Formats: sequence, C-alpha cells, structure tokens
Amino acid sequence: MTIRLIPCARWWVALLLLSSRLATSEAFAHAVTEGDKGYIQEISGVQLLPFVYLGAKHMMTGYDHILFLFGVIFFLYRLSHIAVYVSLFAIGHSTTMILGVYFNVGINSYLIDAIIGLSVVYKALDNLGAFQRWLGFQPDTKVATLVFGLFHGFGLATKILEYEISPDGLVPNLLAFNVGVELGQLMALAVILIGMGYWRRTAGFVRHAYSTNVAMMSAGFVLTGMQLTGYFVSR
Repeated sequence: MTIRLIPCARWWVALLLLSSRLATSEAFAHAVTEGDKGYIQEISGVQLLPFVYLGAKHMMTGYDHILFLFGVIFFLYRLSHIAVYVSLFAIGHSTTMILGVYFNVGINSYLIDAIIGLSVVYKALDNLGAFQRWLGFQPDTKVATLVFGLFHGFGLATKILEYEISPDGLVPNLLAFNVGVELGQLMALAVILIGMGYWRRTAGFVRHAYSTNVAMMSAGFVLTGMQLTGYFVSR
C-alpha cells in the first residue's frame, strides 16, 4: 500500500526530519561554531558589528527559537497582537541573556536547550487547546510567552559564555549581540508572516492547522530528547 501525503503534511514531515537532523549537527545544534569561537577569543575591545552579525546568525540558525516563535504567532492575525507577543518574548530573552552573561550565570547547555524544546511542545499543545480541556481553564499565553522568553535568554547566555569573550568592552558587545538577535528575529518573523499570509488564504490552513501543530509538538519532543540524550551521554 502506498501512502500519499498531502503537500502540507509532506512539508511538516520534512520539518520534523530536519529538526532531528539539525539536533545532531555540531554546526547547527544551537551551539558555538569553532570558527566563531576562535574569532571572538582573538579580539578584544568594543566590536559592535561582529557581535551584531553573531547575534543575527545565532537567531537565524536557532531553529528551536524559530519554532517557538512560529507557534506563538500561529493563530495571531492582527499585527498589534503579534507585536505584543514578540515584544514579550524579546523582553524575556534579552533580560536573561544580558544578566546571565554579565553576572557569569550559565546553565548546562543540554538542559537549557531541552527546556527550550519543551517550550515548543507547550506552545503546540496550547494552540491545540489541550490545556483548556485538561485543566478546565486557559493559562495566560502572554505570561507563558514571557516566561519561556526568559528560558530562551538563558540559552543565549549559555552560548555567549562559550565564546569566552573578553571583559574589555563586554557591555557594548553584549548590547550589540542583542541587537543582532532582535534583527535576526525580525527577519525570521518576516519570512514566517509572509508564508503564513499566503497559507491562511487557502482552505488548507484550517484543515491542516491541527496536524501542523502536532508536527511542531513532535519536533519539540525530538529536540528535547536529543538534548537530554546529549546531557546523559556527556556526563
């Protein structure tokens, strides 16, 4: 028997496979590449443009951040609502990123990335209305977005600490990195919104919204499982 997948399902199966592939890749496993790490270790002083670039690159290759952001705006149609949620997410990850690096507070990268993977699972379940059915009420989505933003920020701080950046010019460089992260987030958001805009005009959006969020939840579980496996293997 031949199983034929509808175009949307094919796309999301590809997303799930890509997530598992990226989670095993050193270059894209939400980590610091050796080239970037070596460059940062060699420079000192205020280096705004390099840190802006690194921040944007980190966000654009941070597939877990992008998946969470995709889940956040999945059922948001007004730009004003999107702006509120994206701002809450930005405030959360900017706060813990800057404070985490400044005060040298890092969390095991495998554990924090596992939590970030779970944030994707949470948002998919939220979109599916699972908490309303299970708990009898809807958790505050704005608070959840802010809280998970804080965890995502700790993930960013952990990665920056891996750079072993010079304390000379630390604050300006951190702010530049954060600007890069926000620019990368805006670029990713623009691509998502364009794609969602076209998809929402089709009859397939409502028909495949459920399966899409199930696929996103599955991808979150894959990312979490990969990180927890890495944690136990590395001990």
